[in-house]
Amino acid sequence: MNDLWLKKADEEIQSWFKEIREFTVSSLNQIHDVSTKSSRTDLVTDVDKSNEQFFIKKIREFDSEAHILGEEGFGDDVTNLDGHVWIVDPIDGTMNFVKQHNHFAIMLALYIDGKEELGYILDVMNDKLYHNWDGKVYENDTEINPPEDISLSEGLIGLSGSLLINNEKNMQAISKTSEGARIYGSAGIQIIAVLKGELVGYISTLKPWDIAAGKVLCDTLGIKVSDIDGNIIDVVSSDIVLVATKIAQKDILNIVKYGSDCD
Repeated sequence: MNDLWLKKADEEIQSWFKEIREFTVSSLNQIHDVSTKSSRTDLVTDVDKSNEQFFIKKIREFDSEAHILGEEGFGDDVTNLDGHVWIVDPIDGTMNFVKQHNHFAIMLALYIDGKEELGYILDVMNDKLYHNWDGKVYENDTEINPPEDISLSEGLIGLSGSLLINNEKNMQAISKTSEGARIYGSAGIQIIAVLKGELVGYISTLKPWDIAAGKVLCDTLGIKVSDIDGNIIDVVSSDIVLVATKIAQKDILNIVKYGSDCD
């Protein structure tokens, strides 16, 4: 796909995010149809559904070759990254959206024949859109520099609460080695924190819509994205995902394997 088409796509997508943010913020104080999915803590609202349907309509109008993978199931049955694959998270951090009216994101990514092309994470309440273009990552119109490549012991680590409580893959040792653990309840918000150097890493069990956009942005800045054992992730499947600076990734993988930070 040529750069001219991708530039036009980027312009279109940024206009979509302006529209979807206005709708989402205006919905905060309205009564939502809130229901559960896999558990009482896994929520879906009418806004999740409306947002996904909005993106699907816009994508299909713009890209006739689109295959769309969305969290709420209004897209296609996507099992690989062949062709044009758009991955949509209409509200990332729905519990935060419902309970806090804050700390949630909206995410979109475009992959073409397996290649990462465009990634977008909108921090809705702060009105900040993180996106890539031409080998750079931007917060709105301001370029972001790659975060400092520091060790686990020099930074804060974002962790899934359930992984930490259950001590899966030595998560408690990872937390103790870091300068402290943070649990935000939104993959998008935590990945933004890694992009900006506020966290040295982030670990959670993620679905495709949770990681697709973040992976594009992290790879652009040289931040490592792998599964918890250091393997390349399959974007269209679920896994425990590790996002970290290069040095911190090495530290974390050692703790996962050996129980401590050793070579």
